Amino acid sequence: MTTEPSTPEDILVVDDTPASLRLLTELLVKHGYRVRPASDGHLALKSVAAKTPDLILLDISMPEMDGYEVCRRLKADEKNQRIPVIFISSFSDTQQKVTGFAAGGVDYITKPFEAEEVLARVKTHLRLRRAEELERAFDEIQALKSQLELRNDYLQEAVVEAKAFGDLVGQSAVLRHIVSQVDMVAPTEASVLILGETGTGKELVAHEIHRRSKRKDGPLVRVNCASIPRELFESEFFGHMRGSFTGAVKDRAGRFETAEGGTIFLDEVGEIPLDIQNKLLRVLQEKRYERVGDDRTRRADVRIIAATNRDLKQAVAAGKFREDLFYRLNVFPIQVPPLRERLDDIPALAKHFVELSTRDLKAAKPRLTRAGIAKLQNYDWPGNVRELRNVIERAVILARGGALDFDLPGAKPEAISHQLSAFTQQPTADSGEPKFLTEAEMERRERDNLLLVLQEANWKIKGPDGAAELLGVKPTTLLARMKKWGLKKPASN
Repeated sequence: MTTEPSTPEDILVVDDTPASLRLLTELLVKHGYRVRPASDGHLALKSVAAKTPDLILLDISMPEMDGYEVCRRLKADEKNQRIPVIFISSFSDTQQKVTGFAAGGVDYITKPFEAEEVLARVKTHLRLRRAEELERAFDEIQALKSQLELRNDYLQEAVVEAKAFGDLVGQSAVLRHIVSQVDMVAPTEASVLILGETGTGKELVAHEIHRRSKRKDGPLVRVNCASIPRELFESEFFGHMRGSFTGAVKDRAGRFETAEGGTIFLDEVGEIPLDIQNKLLRVLQEKRYERVGDDRTRRADVRIIAATNRDLKQAVAAGKFREDLFYRLNVFPIQVPPLRERLDDIPALAKHFVELSTRDLKAAKPRLTRAGIAKLQNYDWPGNVRELRNVIERAVILARGGALDFDLPGAKPEAISHQLSAFTQQPTADSGEPKFLTEAEMERRERDNLLLVLQEANWKIKGPDGAAELLGVKPTTLLARMKKWGLKKPASN
């Protein structure tokens, strides 16, 4: 159901007969319409160019330019294609009507006309136009709503993924190098290829590039290429029209359209099938694409950042990745090293993740000890930063506000720091010492290590930074060892 307009609708009346032009103008003004009269085709075109009317009553038989030609010229301009044109003529033969409809008209009135007929047809076509405009507005609203829902879905994906990393935390030389690369490439429009093992934080680097770019106010849309079924890649990337394939029950924007004006992050780009790689290359080269089932070409105002844990050069050599696409993506490569190569960042990362986990889990804040840090640094981290986050989250749950203890396979439980670990290292052939230790040597080293820890803790047995906590043992165990080796706190002078 359409509503009546709040302001008078604008009608252009075109007729070279003065009496007919005056009669139509008076009739329409009397019934509340705003009328612009024009006595020939040239004046009609100028009037439309100055202001688009809501409807046109157009005489066919006019000198110099007939009504058909006027209508064809009007409809050649896309902005005028929705204006309803009602032809007026003294002739009523079928051929004239066919010609009028072919030129772009919507109706036909024969002279001499009845006032009621003119008013009825004008009112009908104006209502139809309002209904069409409402329908288009509804479709646009639905499309925007769908786009916002998609952006929200992608944002939620990004939030869940980002929880595994946090910010670019750390002070290691390798991290500072990554930050300097981000600073260099972010302000440009260059494509970036981020390389690194799974879990190293490639998405976080992409986020930082977007955040520091000129597109920071636009969306950052992540596409996990490894999770998309092969047959849905094109629809997922570029969208589809209703009915274009089984299950396409409505028009749907793709992720490139959702990322319009912003950045699209293609995670695991090496998983894209070869036939889709060709279409992706076109977007990179021409900035254009089509939805599945749509002839309309859309422009892609999107920056592309890609990431992979695969060796794309090897994939190119094997014929599994297009060489031209690789070079298009690899304009500015950034290598993200594994966590085992940036152990200096673990203390800052651990502290950061403890705070995040405490907040997200609503848990009591635990203590992160030097012994705990040493244990984290003594582990190989095959799952990289993502694994570190998970380990800390589990430890926060188990700690219940006490000292954090980390269950790490293969980590040395008594490692305290790089300095203290020297007491637990096995001798090597190069050192000139035997490859094994006698019982007496082992006992001596254990006693020396224990004494060093006690001195490090200023002979404090338990509590935060106490010797028991540094060693990662219970205070009762520590006291038993002190008694065994006869270690006592020196008397103060």
